[in-house]
Amino acid sequence: MQQRTEKWYQQSYKTNGFHAQRKYPNEELCRFMGRNFFKISVNQRKDIRILETGCGSGGNIWMIAKEGFDAYGIDLSAEAITLAEQMLKLYGVQCNLSVQNMCTMNFPDNYFDSVVDIFSSYCLNKEGGAFYLKEVKRVLKPGGVFFSYFPSKASDTFTNKGDATFVDDDTISSVLRADSPYYGNNYNVRFLHPREYEQQLTSLDFSIAHSESLNKTYNNRNENFNFVVIEAKKGAI
Repeated sequence: MQQRTEKWYQQSYKTNGFHAQRKYPNEELCRFMGRNFFKISVNQRKDIRILETGCGSGGNIWMIAKEGFDAYGIDLSAEAITLAEQMLKLYGVQCNLSVQNMCTMNFPDNYFDSVVDIFSSYCLNKEGGAFYLKEVKRVLKPGGVFFSYFPSKASDTFTNKGDATFVDDDTISSVLRADSPYYGNNYNVRFLHPREYEQQLTSLDFSIAHSESLNKTYNNRNENFNFVVIEAKKGAI
């Protein structure tokens, strides 16, 4: 499965370059950063390590680096990392970038103050998602914060999957319905109800700080795509 996802993204970034992904930060990520980190003085921010898993071409990570944090980004696609390096150079900022599998991260235990996942770990099936959350817990410091922006099962793409098949209870094989958002994403796509995501995190001794749903419409409001926006702290709040 990893090879299929890597191949799709490699081709997408090679063909489309920066047009393969948005160039500016996810709005909910900006809100998360504001809640947790923007009150920290500029001089202290360099001591705050923040990792984005699945950083793609750098649309989020450049903002984290530009705000003065010790930024790290990993992605399965080498082409994405090459583009992210160009993005960072454009903004004149530094970031620690590497090609890595988010389920087997090459970082020490208790290393990061925060890990962020913006529409990234959704490409893992149910089993892979469980491995990922364990890795997130491992690399986060005690009291570190995890943020995720993730597809919800309330989305029409999940409830009306067209010719796609179920890989497991949470995951469809790809997005095959032509009028669906993200049509053509030819790899596993996983969805969770907010309560399911909360339960997965609390079972790993995370404390839920924020759990919201965000709905977007497409095709002149004929299509709904729902997102889980969740923030959890390693250990008790």
